[in-house]
Amino acid sequence: MITAIIQARVGSTRLPNKIFYPLLSKPIIWYVYNRLLKSKFIEQIIIATTKNRNDDKLFDWCKANNINVFRGSENNVLHRFYDAAIKNNASIIVRITSDDPFKDVKIIDNVIQLLINNDLDFSFNNFPASFPEGLDVEVMNFESLKKAYLNATSDFEKEHVTQYFFKNKNSFKMMNLKYEKNYSFLRLTVDCNEDYSLSKKLYKKLKSNLLGFSFEDILKIYENDPELFSINKNVKRSEMYKNKK
Repeated sequence: MITAIIQARVGSTRLPNKIFYPLLSKPIIWYVYNRLLKSKFIEQIIIATTKNRNDDKLFDWCKANNINVFRGSENNVLHRFYDAAIKNNASIIVRITSDDPFKDVKIIDNVIQLLINNDLDFSFNNFPASFPEGLDVEVMNFESLKKAYLNATSDFEKEHVTQYFFKNKNSFKMMNLKYEKNYSFLRLTVDCNEDYSLSKKLYKKLKSNLLGFSFEDILKIYENDPELFSINKNVKRSEMYKNKK
């Protein structure tokens, strides 16, 4: 079963409780979940959170909204994914992060299709990155997730689910989806106040189609008002997105 696993927790070093920050009338996590429902391939969606008592709030929110929720290790996120996949009979796992309210299901479906059509172990769109940070997606089959789980040794590999794949490229059949132009200098995630400020402004501009807007819709805003995106241009980037412009 093709399964999207959204890794989520209330704790955050820079922006605690950010997944419940509102964008217009709904919290960020609501948009992340509900935008995934439009995928042509995803058959089930699970929010995978931790056993930490601080995440009781998220667990209760999922139950109140009839969302499948799994609780596992707080720091070993790879273990959390593996256990969630086993419990929910996942054959293909789509890794989604909970602070990315701009995820585009068309891009997600393309990465899923890349894995299926080429009989890959692992497909992705962020190495090298050409999409903005926050539109990244990683897809793996269960056997490859199991291999990573059984063999990952460092805390970094266990915390960052897919790092074992990237560090052991010769052990997997893998492929990157590249966009026609490099937009990896843009930042479309919520990790700090500057990100949240931009997200609120973009959601107001996209309010006519909040569950269906695409990356191309965001690009139209960028082309008309590139200065808007300078709000978070100085935020510390993920290693995959540094010096890409």
